[in-house]
Amino acid sequence: MKQFRKTLCLVAAVFAVLFASCSKNTSAGMKNGTYTGTGEGKGGDISVEITVKGGAVKDIKVLSHNETPGFDKAMETLKEQVIKTGTTALDTVSGCTLTSKGFLQAVGAAITQAGGNPEMNAAKTAGSIKKEAKEQSCDVVIIGAGGAGLAAAIEAKNAGADILVLEKMPMAGGNTLISGAEMAAPNNWIQQRDGITDSPEQFAKDMMKGGDNINNPELVNVIARNALDGAKWLRDECGVVWEDSLMFFGGHSVKRSLIPAGASGKELITKMLAKAESLKIPILYKTAALELIQDKDGRVTGVIAESDTVKYTLYAKKAVIIASGGFGSNIEMRKKYNPAVDEAILSTNTVGSTGDGITMAEKIGAALTDMEYIQTYPICDPLTGTLLYFDDARLYGHSVIVNKEGKRFVEELGRRDVISMAIKAQTGHCCYEIIDQRGFDESHLQANHAPEINYLMKNNLLTKADTLEKAAEFFGIDQKEVVETVKRYNTYVAKGKDEEFNKRSMVHPIEQAPFYILKAVPAVHHTMGGIKINTKAQVLKADGSAIPGLFAAGEVTGGVHGKNRLGSDAIADIIVFGRIAGKNAAQ
Repeated sequence: MKQFRKTLCLVAAVFAVLFASCSKNTSAGMKNGTYTGTGEGKGGDISVEITVKGGAVKDIKVLSHNETPGFDKAMETLKEQVIKTGTTALDTVSGCTLTSKGFLQAVGAAITQAGGNPEMNAAKTAGSIKKEAKEQSCDVVIIGAGGAGLAAAIEAKNAGADILVLEKMPMAGGNTLISGAEMAAPNNWIQQRDGITDSPEQFAKDMMKGGDNINNPELVNVIARNALDGAKWLRDECGVVWEDSLMFFGGHSVKRSLIPAGASGKELITKMLAKAESLKIPILYKTAALELIQDKDGRVTGVIAESDTVKYTLYAKKAVIIASGGFGSNIEMRKKYNPAVDEAILSTNTVGSTGDGITMAEKIGAALTDMEYIQTYPICDPLTGTLLYFDDARLYGHSVIVNKEGKRFVEELGRRDVISMAIKAQTGHCCYEIIDQRGFDESHLQANHAPEINYLMKNNLLTKADTLEKAAEFFGIDQKEVVETVKRYNTYVAKGKDEEFNKRSMVHPIEQAPFYILKAVPAVHHTMGGIKINTKAQVLKADGSAIPGLFAAGEVTGGVHGKNRLGSDAIADIIVFGRIAGKNAAQ
């Protein structure tokens, strides 16, 4: 018996040692404690701290990052998944690839520091989840939480309606969030201060001309007459801060485009989202609308939607608003309507811009218009297609664009489609944008877009040099010719007339060292076509009659911009028609 007890005690001691060891280490060898790691996101370094208890990651804190507000929600999503699965071998969050990779890299570094293997439990992520069925009812269901959707939600809520917003991405904002969000507004307060003569009629004329006069003039006039009120509404109702200067976008006859603080759409979306939250407007993220529900009379009465875990049947007592954006990231849809805009052309759009709302509306009889007109933005990242905010310098009138041969080939403030097509015709299908230090400073590039500047430098897409020759040499641009081109341009500035391309705004000569040169390409930026609407934002059938209970606003609609959209007109469009849709849907 004594021998048995001795053996039992020995076994117990061994298990005690093993238990103590397991309490400090997982099978991957992690020790309890806190550990930090760093990864590289889109905006620079992402620093995290993980807490390991019982050999597993129990908590993750983001210590610092410079990611765009909204996109940082990807880190919250991934945090939950890492803690649940114990691995960093996870899919990136749709639309937030670089932020996701940076976060997972940082967490992985911390896990490695703790003695673990970041990808050890990758198999845990496999398997399907059975979706729970849920039904819900409200007055108005809004599909999309971008600029148009949020404007509609705020106005519908203010009109007394019970609102529910669906957003298939993990964050609000859509293309508005990643845009510069400048807004064309005739007769605005800065124009009046600076003595710039403008009018809604002149703005409408510019919009029609920019769209080759195939736009619906009734829709254009609604935007032109209400854009200024929309800008004031953003300022006074939502708290958006407008800067104390204007941009001069190509195709406009006068400088009329307001600039949000930071020259970024995050100012609009952050403030509009805060307003929506203050009004207690619920937003279901990562929840995609699948189809519209109609009653026997054809009235739209709801939406079928689903998230990762729930299949929703959402009933709308009053109306449904489609504000789901365009189809710039849907390559097959682009090719269907315009075969030339194929997979060889990158896109500035979020991955959520896949035309879902257009498809849903068409399925129940909505008419579509202008679907073949797909616009490219001229100054984009050659590696990813992302719109480059460095291009603000051009819109402030500070830059010239040259080709590989060092020559100008287009008016820098011309229409986007004209500039884009001109760039495609050049050697290497790319262009080079040149500014000097004065232009760099007066365009507020370092203050507003430092992470992008760092990214461009790191990826050899932007160079800075003490002479034009050295800057040109970096990209293999003809040095002698580029020097002559800039000299000639400077004489035009002095004369006040561009004798080659009639550039409509030349602020100052390019002469103050150091000099900057950016390499850029065009990328798909805006789809002009979409659902046909009337001036009340009601969705129309082919015979011109309205589909009861269905409204639409923003890039999901067609007919507003014709063949080509002028810069800063989209924000005017989404705010004006978003507000109209919200008010009318709530009635």
